[in-house]
Amino acid sequence: MVKAILTFVTLVSLLWNLLVNPALAKDLDEATRTVKFDENSTIVLTPQELKNGKKLFNSACASCHSGGATFTNPNVGLDMESLKLATPPRDNLLAMIDYLKNPTSYDGEEEIYELHPSLRSSDIFPQMRGLTEQNLKEISGYVLYSAQLKGVSWGGGKVYY
Repeated sequence: MVKAILTFVTLVSLLWNLLVNPALAKDLDEATRTVKFDENSTIVLTPQELKNGKKLFNSACASCHSGGATFTNPNVGLDMESLKLATPPRDNLLAMIDYLKNPTSYDGEEEIYELHPSLRSSDIFPQMRGLTEQNLKEISGYVLYSAQLKGVSWGGGKVYY
């Protein structure tokens, strides 16, 4: 009897979360978790990778990129349009990982590793110390996932907060 009650409570709790938090229902959807891997292919991120990516993003990136905005340059956010228009485009997982290793200006003309946290500048930016290749994948995946899921409210500036 106790087992049946616990099962019932668990199911009710899950259904309640799906009704109250529709984003949770989308998170379970494989199509929603699919992002561009490179210019020619896609990858499906796991819910755990997105959870880790959000946590890492909040600890390493959100001080300047809260909600996908860029506080040092509000004209360039982490929204999909801005990522696509960067040189080189940063709208796929490999390109985002590359940026977190060796950041360049939006036009691609200058290296900015002394101004932007990266693995290359982990001596200056302690939040980058100890990040692994998997961590970079999770952060990049979370950024791309958020840009797809939230649209202009991700990186669109203070109007959407």
